[in-house]
Amino acid sequence: MSYEEKGAWVYLVATAGAYVAYVIVILGRAGDGPISAVPYVAPMAWAIGISVVLSIAGRIVVEIVKPSESHKSDVRDREINRSAQHVGGVVLAASMVVPLGLTMAEADHFWIANAIYAALVLSTLVATPLRLLAYRRGL
Repeated sequence: MSYEEKGAWVYLVATAGAYVAYVIVILGRAGDGPISAVPYVAPMAWAIGISVVLSIAGRIVVEIVKPSESHKSDVRDREINRSAQHVGGVVLAASMVVPLGLTMAEADHFWIANAIYAALVLSTLVATPLRLLAYRRGL
């Protein structure tokens, strides 16, 4: 498994795990009240920050446990990344219609912020598995 492929796995797990943890925290804090009344800013900031830290630390740990032969990207890595990022960008652009609509409808900031975060995570959950699939099956 290449250095880039290992990094994609770490990024996918860190992003998905942090988002799931965020949703669990928000739902747990909602109780019987409206979910839009839950203070979401700090948990969202923590989830995003933890996701970044886990991605970095996870990549370091993976390289310590099972070092890669090379850390340099080759043409294949760049092409796989470009292709997956293209699809991820299309997904992100399409899914940003939801927060835009919520903003135009003057929805609570809770819903707008969560729609943006969900769109970013969805983009990752589409693009990263495509990268992994491309590493396994080729472009």
